[in-house]
Amino acid sequence: MKMRYIHGGVRLVAATYRAGAFQLGGGLMMTAWFSAGCSSFVAAYLLRDEIDRIVYIDVANQHPDSWRFLKDCEEALGKRIEILRDVKWGGCIDNVIEGKRYVNGPAGAPCTLELKKRVRQEWERQFTEPITYVWGYDAGERKRAERLEAGMVEFSHRFPLIERGMTKADVHGLCQQLGIKRPVMYDMGYPNNNCIGCVKGGMGYWNAIRRDFPEVFKRRARQEREIGHSCIKGVFLDELEPGRGRMDEVMPECSFACLGM
Repeated sequence: MKMRYIHGGVRLVAATYRAGAFQLGGGLMMTAWFSAGCSSFVAAYLLRDEIDRIVYIDVANQHPDSWRFLKDCEEALGKRIEILRDVKWGGCIDNVIEGKRYVNGPAGAPCTLELKKRVRQEWERQFTEPITYVWGYDAGERKRAERLEAGMVEFSHRFPLIERGMTKADVHGLCQQLGIKRPVMYDMGYPNNNCIGCVKGGMGYWNAIRRDFPEVFKRRARQEREIGHSCIKGVFLDELEPGRGRMDEVMPECSFACLGM
């Protein structure tokens, strides 16, 4: 697949939920953010006739099957997905962690800020018209949608999955009905198609990474020791017992909206 890069910025997907009632965005340019996950695809699919742009921020640490999924989604949507990538850090989590000397903490993950949020903000500066963003938050993420809307008041927002009461199971079911094979990370038991070795993962997640992607586990464990801070509160990866944690632990889908807006 030919990769199309737009350097400098990213465009955001919007949705609006307020006090139990949705306010449909009044922006002139409706933009959906594609995260290479099932929820973001279905959100865009439901509003495909209204959406002007679909944008994806590529991170080098994403599973390569994400490109296959993106191509399949383009065909189903009948629209091209614009691809953005950070230039400063080469779109790579490891470069950010080692350059910033910071893994994760109360202020969030520096990789999200540098590789996604900053890219999105730079991309937005190209436009003067109002923007409506389309988000893939599902029916179980209403509070998260409310926080996003409160932090991004300069945009209008749409949450098509919440509007329709769709759950994660509904989303995956629709992908199956459309004949789209979901990203392989889901089939491997991961809750989201996040980057391999996401610093926001818990004990169960990291034990799965140790099993499935041992080189990624070793690299992140080394980075923790060099920086002196762990991904998981209270334990370094090289001290993590193999049997600890669960794969049903809460782990957010990584996006530029994970940090303070």
